[in-house]
Amino acid sequence: MKKKPAGNFIVPSLLTGVSLLSCTPGSIKERPNFIFILADDLGWADLSCYGSAFYETPHLDRLAAEGLRFTNACAACPVSSPTRASIMTGKYPARLGLTDWIPGRQNNEMLSRYMPLSPPSFRHELPLEEFTIAEALKTSGWSTFFAGKWHLGMDSAFWPEFQGFDTNIGGWSRGSPVYPNGYFSPYHNPRLPDGPEGEYLTDRLTDECIRFLEQEHEKPFFLFLSFYTVHNPLQAKPGTIEKYRRKANSLGYTDQERFVRDHPWMKEFGPGDFRERLIQDEPVYAAMIEHMDENIGRLLEALEQSGSAKNTIVFFTSDNGGLSTSEGSNTSNLPLRAGKGWLYEGGIRVPLIVRWPGMVKPGEICGHPVTSTDFYPSILELAGLQAEPRQHSDGRSFAGLLTGKMSPEEHPLFWHYPHYSNQGGRPGGAIRDGRFKLIWFYETGSIELYDLEEDPGEKSDLSDSLPEIAGSMKEKLDSWLRETGASMPAPNPVYQPFRSADTR
Repeated sequence: MKKKPAGNFIVPSLLTGVSLLSCTPGSIKERPNFIFILADDLGWADLSCYGSAFYETPHLDRLAAEGLRFTNACAACPVSSPTRASIMTGKYPARLGLTDWIPGRQNNEMLSRYMPLSPPSFRHELPLEEFTIAEALKTSGWSTFFAGKWHLGMDSAFWPEFQGFDTNIGGWSRGSPVYPNGYFSPYHNPRLPDGPEGEYLTDRLTDECIRFLEQEHEKPFFLFLSFYTVHNPLQAKPGTIEKYRRKANSLGYTDQERFVRDHPWMKEFGPGDFRERLIQDEPVYAAMIEHMDENIGRLLEALEQSGSAKNTIVFFTSDNGGLSTSEGSNTSNLPLRAGKGWLYEGGIRVPLIVRWPGMVKPGEICGHPVTSTDFYPSILELAGLQAEPRQHSDGRSFAGLLTGKMSPEEHPLFWHYPHYSNQGGRPGGAIRDGRFKLIWFYETGSIELYDLEEDPGEKSDLSDSLPEIAGSMKEKLDSWLRETGASMPAPNPVYQPFRSADTR
């Protein structure tokens, strides 16, 4: 395993296979700063500006009003770690061999017997050989700062400080706060000293970012704020919970109206409390969203006070769709289908807002499909840098969309998730090409085809009525799987069908 040095050591391009060149005149000081904010498990419909009538997100709504809001942004995977790796590398999870959350569920013998297929093994870390977007910026003169959730390696040798970040606050192996305190200090996090008892994690991570912004910066900066919010466990401040509890009570919904429990897959998947939420009214989840939103407001105010706002490009997005079918079923992604862990739109479509003062026309809405691999080349182009595509080989820059000068070439988007998710999703692959999306389910070999422009909720399968389109898209998906070297599942020799009453 090739080791990367930590700290301020500059990695030579000969070691990385990527050469970076300036394509913008002027000094390094004149180049833009970047703030990249990544939420965890936040659904496409979880912000007011995306249609939520229950959650309150005034600061993110303002960010959208001042920037560009994407309506067809997608995560590269319906679960966390693969999407995060894709953002960092500009490569699809299938190409990286990192296709599930780390460490995954497939080693659970009790659950694995109910799986008709045996999922393939996958990487449990972001390889050090990858040249991350943080390294690309750092080697070209940017200061790099990380705060929050990493979830890209069990061993500390793979954590942010060894992947291009000068500073790492809170990034380590885990994908959620540590039981029993969770979001409240003490955190028991080796990269985050405990704060005062009762300090809230979302506040603390923002405080660390604000301290960074308040420093004198001789160089442009890349600040990556990776919230643990709104991942389980659901925990928020009591006063805010009570606010949303009163709000939920005023709506008067019953559990029979909130949830569906009779989908066939719920009876077949295996042990678990599977229910699909239809209504957004979970008080603690809503409070967590409000805490995140108010902290983003604090961060943007600190950016303004620092004098750097006009030269800072801000990104906000999520790592996968909202949790809607199990593990509490915290939110509803309607009108999208399903949620986290699924290849339906509820599992992969995410909010994306980009603000760039003076360059992005305020309040614009963009329907062009983009995905996690596209951030790497987009940021490089915005930074005035070029790179050989050996690194971000799957990404396409959408920088031209921000200014309205140029639209990226139309190209298919792909997914490969050869695992059983905790939320009920089954192994499969998918392709979106223009308005159409095809899903191939590896268990049965069946396909489903949807027209996302007419049917974003994926209710009407067109695979029988449009066989030529379905066949052509399936061929493209097959070709992509071969080209990326995607690992496929195999028949499970110990499989036994699940019975609803089987809790052994």
